[in-house]
Amino acid sequence: MVLVADVGNTNTVVALYEGEELHASWRFKTQRGRTADEHGAILRRFLAPRGSRLRGAAIASVVPPATASLVEACRAYLRLDPLVIGPGIRTGVRILYEDPRELGADRLANAVAAYQCTRGAAIVVDFGTATKFEFVSARGDYVGGAIAPGLGIASEALFSRAARRCPVEREVPGQVVGRTTGEALRAGLLLGHAALVDGMVRRICREQGSPARVIATGGLAARLAPVSETIEEVRPFLTLEGIRILWERNRR
Repeated sequence: MVLVADVGNTNTVVALYEGEELHASWRFKTQRGRTADEHGAILRRFLAPRGSRLRGAAIASVVPPATASLVEACRAYLRLDPLVIGPGIRTGVRILYEDPRELGADRLANAVAAYQCTRGAAIVVDFGTATKFEFVSARGDYVGGAIAPGLGIASEALFSRAARRCPVEREVPGQVVGRTTGEALRAGLLLGHAALVDGMVRRICREQGSPARVIATGGLAARLAPVSETIEEVRPFLTLEGIRILWERNRR
């Protein structure tokens, strides 16, 4: 089996793959100050009940301190030298970013997995701490993308400035025009975010002169996809799939 890890600003997700099949996944909070011993304990607790024999490991991270700690944990506790997704690895796609070193590892993994799934032009919408858009051309070139504040950031910013605060359930409202303050807030935040996604997808397609399959991933993907007019498919583990594919392409 192969262990893959997606280290985001808010959460870290680790998973086990046997070939292309996802066997198990586990999510925990990302902490920049977590030590290698603490990461090692987490990994061993995840792996112990599964009796997994690992062939390799790969890490995509946007949090450098956590990257270093997790790499050290893999070496010390799993006896594995993990692949760290970043500049210089084999990707199988041509990267058209002006400076590929600026491209986040999770964004690259999403693009690689999307093209592997579609074999055509694709747009990935990743609902995380930020809402990220990636465009891959029909030829398999990673062209670039866009980054917007995520729904959590938007709601925190709104409530930090508002004199009156109302709790906002994460249930998507059935109509845009709310008849209570809570309904109005939910409509603005949730339906407004779906509208942001639809507007960005349409602009990307117009700008690139190409239709594209739109794939959503991330925490809110399944909730917002039904009220989006452009999202065609939800793949909750797209980033992990991309990390696994990159590991396969860089096997020693």
